[in-house]
This record gives sequence, structure tokens and C-alpha cells, in this order.
Amino acid sequence: MNPIANVLPLRRQDQIITRVLQKRLDTIVPAAMRASGIDLWLILCQEDDYDPVFKTMMPINTWAPILQMLIFFDPGEGKPIERINLSMTNLGDLFAKPWSGTDFNEQWRLLAEIIEKRDPRKIGLNTGRIQWAAGGLTQNLYSQLVDALPQKYVDRFVSAEPLATAWLANLTDEEIELFEHVVDVAKAIIARCYSRRSIVPGVTTVEDLMWTYWQHLADLGLEIAFKPFFKILRGAAAKQQYGETDQTIRPGDFVHCDVGIRYLRINSDHQQWAYVLRPGETDAPEGARRLLAEAHRLQDVFLGEFQHGLSGNEMLGRILARARAEGIPNPKIYSHSLGLYLHEPGPLIGLPWEQECCEGRGDVRLDYGNAFTMELSVQDALPEWNGEDFRLSIEEDVVFTPDGCRLIGGRQMAFHLI
Repeated sequence: MNPIANVLPLRRQDQIITRVLQKRLDTIVPAAMRASGIDLWLILCQEDDYDPVFKTMMPINTWAPILQMLIFFDPGEGKPIERINLSMTNLGDLFAKPWSGTDFNEQWRLLAEIIEKRDPRKIGLNTGRIQWAAGGLTQNLYSQLVDALPQKYVDRFVSAEPLATAWLANLTDEEIELFEHVVDVAKAIIARCYSRRSIVPGVTTVEDLMWTYWQHLADLGLEIAFKPFFKILRGAAAKQQYGETDQTIRPGDFVHCDVGIRYLRINSDHQQWAYVLRPGETDAPEGARRLLAEAHRLQDVFLGEFQHGLSGNEMLGRILARARAEGIPNPKIYSHSLGLYLHEPGPLIGLPWEQECCEGRGDVRLDYGNAFTMELSVQDALPEWNGEDFRLSIEEDVVFTPDGCRLIGGRQMAFHLI
């Protein structure tokens, strides 16, 4: 069955997301708090200006008015983590809700009482400097928090960046299974775009194709993970024939996409290629097919160099050194973590303009349950273009588990043919 036909209705999505959220709160939060040594994690934000972490901690079927306060406390000694929702928001049975008022001064007073009663050694706040998703606390709420607490607790403030990073980067087994479904849907939408249903050679432009993709998602009730990109790659002879600025898709063109969907609170991110057949052709040019095979070799190197505890910079160095030693032509690696957010958090493995060391984000270390885009490229001369260079960039989603790094939903093995 076409995966697009299996897109779940919104009510069913909410049920699944809430079930997954319960599991995440029960497993990821305790492990992250104990690994970081932070015994109280406080997340503060306001309506219409949610902290990135808070957004991932509420079910779809939730209205979160005015001031939000989530408190996680580790009492130690093997006891369960306390989860407290001190706000007007109804988060069901995911959090204890000790307050049902509307007075914000009372809300701040109760927060101080909760903290004083538990007397935490370290109070983690989302004031991270490296991962944007770990820095959601506003200066306004930080100032109000300082005013609300005795100075001795203000002195115990620390950055909760390790907690936020672990929460957002680590996926549960069930989420990894759901990721397979998300990728199946994402790739089916790409295939629909890379067909005569969507492209009329000589008529359709890449802008038309971008809007076609976007409309497909809207019709399915899905969100884009980011603005979709489509572009044409053609040789010098074709550029001279049609002009440098021509954006109409024509026979002999390669069409490249960089697109993603957000579905079941999971982001996908893919780059795939199509070729528009000339009359009499049955496949893409041999040189391009050979280059795609080289990209597959680079993907295999990428998958084979993952090791628990390595930093993104260490993985970048290992992958590139091995790829060059194996003769892969002009390899580049620029892979980012993926899952609840598109580009954060987790280890950054290179950037298109930085192939040696990405300070900060590249120093983050790999953990099990981290998902990534395997985003990379190779470049070589294309005989069919009279030896002009062709850089083929391709992107697939992968996940790292104790069994190693593996593809989610396979990889593009051949050009889509139009």
C-alpha cells in the first residue's frame, strides 16, 4: 500500500504522541538528570513563547495559557523523579498538578515553597550556550525567578544544557519504529513529485515543484520541517541553450531536492535526485550513476565509523580520513542530529563550509538513540558534460543504537526517472 494512504488522523496521532511522551518522561528524564548531577530541573516559559523543550513535553491536545512552570526533582536513593506542573495548563496525568489558581503572584510563591521544601543542590535552568534548543529561558522570566527565590537558591543555578540535550537528542525504541513510518511517508511524497503527475518537461518550473510538494503536505495534514528546496543541475551546453537563469525543468536535466516533513512530532530530512529522460533514453547518464555509487560508498564509510562517546568532530575526522584513503572522490560530510527538532541538539558532524572542526556543537558526544541526517556529497568529472565537475549531494536519515548506525527506511539506489 502507498505509505501516503497510511497517514494517521490527528486524533490517533495525539494518542500515539501522548503514549510516547509518557515513556520519554519515565525513562529519558531520570537517566539524564542523574547523569548530569542536577537534582531539580526548572522549565519556565509563557504562552505563545514556549521554551523549545516545553513544546516537546505537552500533548497535541493541550492549551497552555499564560505562565508555564514544569519542575523535575530527583529525591535520590532510587526514588522516582517528581514531575510537577505548576500552571493553569492541563497536562493530564503526565505531571502532578498541585495548583488550580489564577493568581500569578501566588504561582511564584508556590514555586519558592516547592524549591525550599526540596532544598536541591543544583537547580538546572535552560540557559544553554551551545545548543539553541537548550537556551529557551527568557531574560524576563529569569529576572522574575531571581526575585522570587532566596539568594541561596539563586546561587545554585546551573545550565541544564546536558539535560535538554539528552531529552531532545535521545529517541526511545518506539520513536525509532515510528521514524520508519515517517520516512516511508516522506519518501512517497518525494516520489510523487518526481513523476509525470507533478512534472511536465518544458512546462514545470522548480518553483512549481516546490509548491506542489508543499501542497501535497498541506493536503495530507502534515507540516513541512523546513522550506522545501528544488534545483536544476545542467551542463554548460544546456545552460548556453536555455540561458543561465532558466528554471524550467527540461529533458536532460538533473533535479535535486532538499525536503522534510514533520509528522508524529518527528522531523525527516532528505536530499534525492531525479533525471529527466531525453527521447530514446532509458536511464540517467552512466557517469552520474557511477557518482551515485561513489556516494553509496561514502555512506557505508559514514555508517561504519559511529562509536559511542565520540564527538561530532572526532567522527568527522574518522569518516573523511577513511573516505580519502579508500579513494572516494572529493568527499564532504555535513551531518546534523535529527528527531524532535531539525538541526539540534546532539553532535554536529561537519558543515558544508567547515570540514575540520565545528567548535561547540561539534564537541557534543554521541549517545545511543541519537538520530541523524546522513548528509554528504561527492564530486567528480562527468564525461557526459565534457568533463565538467558534478557534485552529487545526498541525504538519508539514520539512527545510532547499540547495534550500530543504520539507515531508517533504506536509501536512494537509483535516480528517479521522469
